Amino acid sequence: MRENGKVERRTVLKAAGASVAALGLATATGCGGNSGAGNGTVTIRYAWWGADERAKRINQSIKLFEKKYPKIKVKTDFQDYVAFWEKFQTQAAGGNPPDVFQNAVGFLRKYDKRGVLLDLKSQVDAGNLSLDNFREGVTKVGEADGKQLGVPVGSNTMALVIDKKVFDKAGIEPHTGWTWDDYFKALKTIKDKTGIPGDTGYFSIMYLYDLYLRQNGKAFFTKDGLGFDQSDLTEWWTDGYSRVKAGIITDPKRVEQDKPKSSVTAGHGASEFTWDNFTVRYTAEGTSTYGLAPIPTTDGKQTGQYLASLMLSASARTAHPKEVAQFIDFMVHDPEVGKIMGYDRGILASKEQYAAFKPTDEVNKEIAQYEDDTAKAGVLGTITPHPAGADTVESAFLRIGGDMSQGKTKVSDAVKQFFSEAQSAFSA
Repeated sequence: MRENGKVERRTVLKAAGASVAALGLATATGCGGNSGAGNGTVTIRYAWWGADERAKRINQSIKLFEKKYPKIKVKTDFQDYVAFWEKFQTQAAGGNPPDVFQNAVGFLRKYDKRGVLLDLKSQVDAGNLSLDNFREGVTKVGEADGKQLGVPVGSNTMALVIDKKVFDKAGIEPHTGWTWDDYFKALKTIKDKTGIPGDTGYFSIMYLYDLYLRQNGKAFFTKDGLGFDQSDLTEWWTDGYSRVKAGIITDPKRVEQDKPKSSVTAGHGASEFTWDNFTVRYTAEGTSTYGLAPIPTTDGKQTGQYLASLMLSASARTAHPKEVAQFIDFMVHDPEVGKIMGYDRGILASKEQYAAFKPTDEVNKEIAQYEDDTAKAGVLGTITPHPAGADTVESAFLRIGGDMSQGKTKVSDAVKQFFSEAQSAFSA
């Protein structure tokens, strides 16, 4: 769950800034591979990104784990998204990564290439970790090159978040199978009838562009690089820039001014593409009524959607692979953990946890229903494994697309710059 892409990164950073000291969390030091005690107790280090609420839930879950496995102690460390990966890269380069850590698909090949990630299949074969009883297709997200490099804790898929009151006022009702032409016509109608731009800026969201490409027989990434050419991106960004200039897309400068809030909740946009489980932020931030709408299509049928996921990965250098595997297994399968975590990291990945957590609020009910409906529609495909350097490419797509939309660079120059930076990232 990527939590990656424009919306994910902004959302996580918005929620970040949590104080480790305030939560009484022990920040790990030293090499986890040598952690142990004379009484047979071992200590493993667990790191993740997120904010206070996630930290509280995870620490409640760890208490349950340590109660079941009294010989395994867990030291925790967390930061916001950017700080987490800056610290992790330093730790990995120094041969001292955490024993177990939160991960995402964009980093699998990057750190497997550097020998950082443990292939968890050995622990599955040893009986310390189960890949059974997961929702259909979820575990594939953690696979790359025949290895199981991560185990999903939750899943999500791209969706369109809308301000229901604005859409109702404009007389627009999104429906399954609507096309991009339908969507763009709706944006203009919304602007004409309400004065509010219809979308906050779809064109620099890497994961949305991936869906569009998949609808047209391509994909953002291949195993080794980009799955599209400069003419494809020129068309996409030219189209986006023209809609900004026409006023049906929120002025990018306004979007920047609204941060850390979304321009949707600030009342400066009627819709925004994001991951479905992020819907909770809109209700928390805004005063309107927000909901999920279907992804527009090219052919009226295929959306290009797939399940993405946050996952747990392990260090290839850990001295305690069995204990790490037992920890991962507990965190993804234990029903009580499912009740504690809820949809904080996406729709719960394992069937045990999915069945254990029953959302009572309308927002989480709608998120669960959206994923159920999407699965039943038969449109979900398999995520394309990201090549090493994908995380850098994603950041470049967001940054350069933003500069283009503000008129800081011409579309043609922006496209050339992106392809140049992508090639450098893949070659690093």
